[in-house]
Amino acid sequence: MKKNIPLNERIIFALDVSTHDEAMELVQKLESHIKFFKVGLQLFMSNHFKTIDEIIKRGNKVMVDLKFFDIPETVKLAVNQLKNRGVSFATIHGNDAIIKAATADKSAMKILAVTVLTSFDKSDLEQMGMSGTVEDLVLMRARKALKIGADGVVCSALETKPIRDDLPIQEGQKFLIINPGIRPGHNIQNNDDDQKRIATAQQAIINGADYVVIGRPIRNSEDPIKLIKNIQQEIQTGLDKKL
Repeated sequence: MKKNIPLNERIIFALDVSTHDEAMELVQKLESHIKFFKVGLQLFMSNHFKTIDEIIKRGNKVMVDLKFFDIPETVKLAVNQLKNRGVSFATIHGNDAIIKAATADKSAMKILAVTVLTSFDKSDLEQMGMSGTVEDLVLMRARKALKIGADGVVCSALETKPIRDDLPIQEGQKFLIINPGIRPGHNIQNNDDDQKRIATAQQAIINGADYVVIGRPIRNSEDPIKLIKNIQQEIQTGLDKKL
């Protein structure tokens, strides 16, 4: 089943800046080609709902990426603060009880469970005393998220195909997968990147991602709109190859 997602919503632009004014300058510059924006912890702490409300008022979508992790009742109450503001996606960490609490009363907002941060690799898991591979852990968490009622997961493109192959066909078709750690093809081997499990947008879409999250490569580009068009072409090529 092909999801009916407009091309200008496939890229979720990460507003990883410190102030409302910086964020809105980027939104105004990019919204002719991108209609989905991510507000993370840094920006949210500077102005709370001000940026979120203004982005939505301008006719765009927002992913609130605060990765809620707390006792279930607190997470449930935090989700309640978001659900009636027009937010499209919200992210959570957590165990079964946290996912269940977050999805209990979310209205039309979709809850995404973070599997393993893209800044982690096997050595990080070993330092935490965890055995097995990153892929094993991602698959386990994705299965749980689907079973408990999350609308999708956040994972790297490297684990996306195994998740798609593993999920039951009927349920897996509507399950959303969002990939951060996306880099333009010419920049995929950037050794200065703090993201360890990275891929191109085309690879992510072919593997089964629905959305890709991109921030710095676009923000730091000399010609952001040209780069966006190039990445959207990558995405379209990936979609065409899946047909």
